[in-house]
Amino acid sequence: MIDQGFDGPGEGVGRVLGTADATPLQFWTAVSPGSYLQLDDVVVTRRELPDREPVTIAGVVTQVRARHEGAQFDSDVFAIADGTLPAQVQEAAEITTTRVDPEFYVPPQPGAVVHRAEGDARARALHFDRMERRIPMGTGRDGVPVYLNADFLDGSRGAHVSISGISGVATKTSFATFLLYSVFRSGQLGGDAVNAKALIFNVKGEDLLFLDHPNARLDDPTRAAYARLGLAADAFPDVRVYAPPRVGDSSGTPDVSSRLTGVDSFYWTLTEFCADRLLPYVFADADDERQQYTMVVHSVAAHLARYAQPADGGVSIDGVRLGSYGDLVDHVVEQLSDDETRGDWAGSAVGLGTVNAFARRLIGSKKDLSRLIRGDLATRRPHSINTSESAQVTVVDLHNLPDRAQRFVVGVTLKTEFERKEKAGTAKPLLFVVLDELNKYAPREGSSPIKEVLLDIAERGRSLGVILIGAQQTASEVERRIVTNSAIRVVGRLDPAEASRPEYGFLPPAQRQRALLAKPGTMFVNQPDIPVPLCLEFPFPAWATRVSEAGAAPSQTLRSITQSADPFAVVGSGGGTDDDIPF
Repeated sequence: MIDQGFDGPGEGVGRVLGTADATPLQFWTAVSPGSYLQLDDVVVTRRELPDREPVTIAGVVTQVRARHEGAQFDSDVFAIADGTLPAQVQEAAEITTTRVDPEFYVPPQPGAVVHRAEGDARARALHFDRMERRIPMGTGRDGVPVYLNADFLDGSRGAHVSISGISGVATKTSFATFLLYSVFRSGQLGGDAVNAKALIFNVKGEDLLFLDHPNARLDDPTRAAYARLGLAADAFPDVRVYAPPRVGDSSGTPDVSSRLTGVDSFYWTLTEFCADRLLPYVFADADDERQQYTMVVHSVAAHLARYAQPADGGVSIDGVRLGSYGDLVDHVVEQLSDDETRGDWAGSAVGLGTVNAFARRLIGSKKDLSRLIRGDLATRRPHSINTSESAQVTVVDLHNLPDRAQRFVVGVTLKTEFERKEKAGTAKPLLFVVLDELNKYAPREGSSPIKEVLLDIAERGRSLGVILIGAQQTASEVERRIVTNSAIRVVGRLDPAEASRPEYGFLPPAQRQRALLAKPGTMFVNQPDIPVPLCLEFPFPAWATRVSEAGAAPSQTLRSITQSADPFAVVGSGGGTDDDIPF
């Protein structure tokens, strides 16, 4: 029996088309005169069955078209427009099924009324009613909130997020920070949200150093957009910023220019470098692991761990005190150059050419890493990045560091945090890691210490409560296992060549084309619950994303860990309004 119109959840906008095949998974609907359907609209229809309850078929519009019916030639359009040739304009929409309830997969019958899904019908069509914990991600094309199933983010049923798009246009980092804000402030993590942590690596400019500052450009429409999502339009309440020491600064002052308070320096002492076997992260390029000298790297790291002794901020090896990273490099190269000591440091089976290749790369690292690996600063001074003892959001600034130093910081920090979670033996509290340029740290080809850590996080992080939110311009260049293990995949504006890659096969053809035109703030989100990626817009950040947007600094962020521990560490750290950031 053909459904001639039932008391549906919204207005009737058309009928199932009879001139195109209708299947349980996809069908076309003719749009009624005076109505319209646009991409991403949610619709629902019903199929009556003999001796069974009716089947409700819901779906999302994935393509729309309009044509003249009655025209035979391309030139007929002019005669039709002039009124000399009779024809009718007909619009039709392709519907991709998202839900069949009950699950009796039959096609809708031609002529069945199609309704625009609203309210509870929309929530059922998009499976929001089955989500016990719904994290708001933004609003759909209809202005109604779109949700993410928290079970596929916090490790309950899945974990990790992959965000792809063109740099500067796709707003990947903005969406990652908004998602974090929504996770922390929506209440969907329950009591776990209080203790959950986030580790964000800032690799471009100083944009992410002001997450705890309100956005001075926030207007009433943006506040209303947050209210529709059930969120307050505020900045992140608890943020700690770490930055590397300035080059040539013996006091270890953090190398930032726009934010002058609430910033701590991070570095590693020579003792930590040797004892924790951090030398492999000096050789963190993917190409390095294919070289023969990697066996020298591990042999030298083991030798340093065995024989280096703390000595007044530096280390002592075989009675020789080394007070800087440059001294350490020079000593290692000297020992490798000596025929009598080379075997003890590099092993007897390694050729001289391999040792020399290692030495050249090690000498080249002095310029990049000397300010990060120190023997001239007090070891008791706070200098370690430790999210368990930091604020809810920890921002590690890397933008002033050269590429080799960035890789070292990312690799060592992730290694330390992951090992800390392993020792804790529990997934709670959760740790969210936001890392941009993932294709640089975990490329598809080759191997490196950083890539191994990221693979560990992707494959075992879910059970340990470590959630990776990775962003990259090209998902096709990221290690497959990392992308595959990401339960949530997000796409912003794409490059045409990249959009054609199989990594974006989850996008319907129309969405692939739209990704080439997407404006900043528009994202396509694919999650396991919903068979069709959802197009959404997320609101303008309520927190400052650059210096020019930063409002007044919150009082609790005016002191850093160093200032709290040592009131004389920074001039003028006595507190009060004089410490406000001078914008």
